[in-house]
Amino acid sequence: MATNRRIVLAARPVGFPKDSDFRLEETPAPAAAAGECVVRVSYLSVDPYMRGRISGRKSYAAAVPLGGVMVGGAVGKVVESQSDRFAVGDYVVGNLGWQEYAACPAAELRKVDPAAAPLSAWAGVVGMPGLTAYFGLLHVAGVKEGETVCVSAAAGAVGSVVGQIAKIKGCRAVGIAGSAEKCRWLRETAGFDAAIDYKAEDVFSALKTACPDGIDVYFENVGGPVTDAVFPHLNVRSRIAVCGQISQYNAVDAPQGPRILWHFIVKRIRAEGFLVFDFADRHDAALRELAGWVSSGKIKYRETIAEGIENAPGAFMSMLRGGNIGKQLVKLSDA
Repeated sequence: MATNRRIVLAARPVGFPKDSDFRLEETPAPAAAAGECVVRVSYLSVDPYMRGRISGRKSYAAAVPLGGVMVGGAVGKVVESQSDRFAVGDYVVGNLGWQEYAACPAAELRKVDPAAAPLSAWAGVVGMPGLTAYFGLLHVAGVKEGETVCVSAAAGAVGSVVGQIAKIKGCRAVGIAGSAEKCRWLRETAGFDAAIDYKAEDVFSALKTACPDGIDVYFENVGGPVTDAVFPHLNVRSRIAVCGQISQYNAVDAPQGPRILWHFIVKRIRAEGFLVFDFADRHDAALRELAGWVSSGKIKYRETIAEGIENAPGAFMSMLRGGNIGKQLVKLSDA
């Protein structure tokens, strides 16, 4: 019987997570019950939302219990099936958690096609992050041709796709990221019109140059001072898609709230938070379009990949510090 290595939550983090908040365990690999499949995981997705799921705070989804397997999306191969939905050898994506083998109800899995996009991409650009960018920009913000779109955390898995979809739709794309290397990748590879390094530049002044006609859509991923610098540049009837607040996720005390919301009154700005699951009935069609853009070269993507389940906590903490460019993944097995 195969051994299943998995990462469980050992303690609730106070402030920034640390190694001792996680524990590596070994158990026998699970067997499939009726209606289930066992999946051997190839790639784990590591995402900012996971920080909220281990905090214990009330949120849109249940917290990971102490001793429970870390939550997370993953892509892998079916190695046992007790369902007529999938056959052994099929590749699937689902919320399988941080483990090498997972038993999951077949109804909660989606089949993926490695010929349409590389297997790792189904956990990123044509997975949940790509869907988040797609629906946040096109449906929540309702972007229109000719508009200026600004996105924070622009070199991450979601932000990098936001800017490229904006370009596909005939918009000007401006990204805010955390290093010269990230900004160079955004301009030279991802095709952004401008990129601002918030660690080395005055964001307010740089936006004045990058967005001479103001900002029509702001895709919000970070919160804090970066977002404060964006507000004054928002146009009348501009829209904000609130996807994340990564700068606040490790705060121990309540951060100071927004200070310049009067811009919302003067300019009649609309801000709306959203979850990718709000659009579950449209995921399949969106994934087909995303896969087409990737295969045609209209969307470029980059991955930062750690190897081995034991390195998942380190990859997670690195991602929270901005150590990744593009999608942060952990590779567990070869396809």
